[in-house]
Amino acid sequence: MFKLIYGTYNQGKVSSMRRMLEGLKIEILALSDYAQIKGEPEEDGKQPIQNAIIKARYYYDQLKQPLFSCDSGLFFKEVTDEEQPGVRIRRPGRVRLNDEEMIDYYSALAKKYGGRLTAYYKNAVCLILDDETVIEYDDASIDETAFYIVDRAHPSRISGFPLDSLSVDMRSGKYYLDIDDVGLANEDIKNGFRRFFESNLKL
Repeated sequence: MFKLIYGTYNQGKVSSMRRMLEGLKIEILALSDYAQIKGEPEEDGKQPIQNAIIKARYYYDQLKQPLFSCDSGLFFKEVTDEEQPGVRIRRPGRVRLNDEEMIDYYSALAKKYGGRLTAYYKNAVCLILDDETVIEYDDASIDETAFYIVDRAHPSRISGFPLDSLSVDMRSGKYYLDIDDVGLANEDIKNGFRRFFESNLKL
């Protein structure tokens, strides 16, 4: 079993990645299990891959163990350039939003544009196996296909994934939280991440 640290304090993301990689010979370890880590990196990249690299290098430099970090950018088809969140999903303004504040902000944005927005996530991952082996990956195979962000929130919440309460699958018309495999509404992402780790860990 290959032990691999996920460089995030978001337990929802850790659980989601464990589900995506279930059945592979990988044990995903949580960053919260390592008390010696000091601080968090300044995520000042302009693109998801830049922030994934910043986070992975920051935590690897302290732990010196195989580790990966991910980052995402959220993009809408309909909004102005100024309203485009990109990598600043939780900080569309100057202040970092908590889960409920994110739901309020993005539901209001969807309402402004008629009740729904066409959205997609651009994802990236940086995997560091040792001092010499750093793999940077932002291929479209791990991007989420288009979905809707709507102005009416689902009553349920998943900690760490607030926008799932506003996300609607285009094909079924269902909220992500009404799809049986919560967090894996997009099977393409799951398969993309599995192929990435299988290939680079030689599983």
